[in-house]
Amino acid sequence: MNSSSPLIDWLLASLELDASIFHVGRYCGGWHASTHGLARSSFHLVVQGHCWLHVDGHHSPQKLDSGDAVFLLRDLKYRLSNEPDAETASRQPRVEMQTLDGAASDGVGLVCGFFHFQSGLSSLIVEALPDLIILRANEPSSTAARSLFELILQECQRQPGPSPALLERLSHLLFLYVLRQHVSENLALGGLVAVARQPIFASLLEQLIEHPERAWSLESMAACTGLSRSAFFKRFNEVAGQSPGHVLLALRMRHASHLLRADNTVEFAANAVGYQSIAAFTRAFNKAMGMQPGAYRKQHQGRLGV
Repeated sequence: MNSSSPLIDWLLASLELDASIFHVGRYCGGWHASTHGLARSSFHLVVQGHCWLHVDGHHSPQKLDSGDAVFLLRDLKYRLSNEPDAETASRQPRVEMQTLDGAASDGVGLVCGFFHFQSGLSSLIVEALPDLIILRANEPSSTAARSLFELILQECQRQPGPSPALLERLSHLLFLYVLRQHVSENLALGGLVAVARQPIFASLLEQLIEHPERAWSLESMAACTGLSRSAFFKRFNEVAGQSPGHVLLALRMRHASHLLRADNTVEFAANAVGYQSIAAFTRAFNKAMGMQPGAYRKQHQGRLGV
């Protein structure tokens, strides 16, 4: 199965995340900035000038020019700075951002934000991704991402100022395009992408997605692959980095969460993903999603104005 298969496209489309902007502005002079220690994924889009990315454990700093972007999917010990030397950069002060100035010839303009990945299936997908992904302005293979970045640049030039809500949506889309390109170009990725690329497991994964209501057991999943129970369990864990049961739980809870957001009852959602007991479903949903299914349904009712 190749990198652009419908199954891999489905997995990437299933990545549920929220983007939030926390800084739009310009640094000049000596400075450094970092979100390290906040236990969050972050992104930084260079919309003017250039800066340097320093990541502990990486010996070479990365120069980020206008049109480049970095997506940090872990809480890495890093800093952005005007200085190319890591030690000098660490001694630079933290300063307040100034307003973006399109006519400025010095400094760097940045759009910075956080990603929050939903629990469950989204977390499993992200776990197999690298710590950071860099988008370069001169990458010929990133045409769609470049177009989105141009929209971000245009929004940053808007007077009296850019719309944070629009920048959040554009940044969200930009990341999804960058991620799709990264997955396409990196055949060594593990996790669920690796599972989807192996024909022996891809068929099983498709059946788990299409029929979450079935009474799946380790034996029945192994039978779909033609492997013995023990060989299946061992090989699946090696490829996915997760047990088959963990992946099944994530797929079921993703489907259940969609049903609850559509205002179906907890009982209906439980039956639809193979649970005869509401209590057992509630425990499983809480474990995967971090809240009770009833509370989840009510939360999304409020958002929809129901």
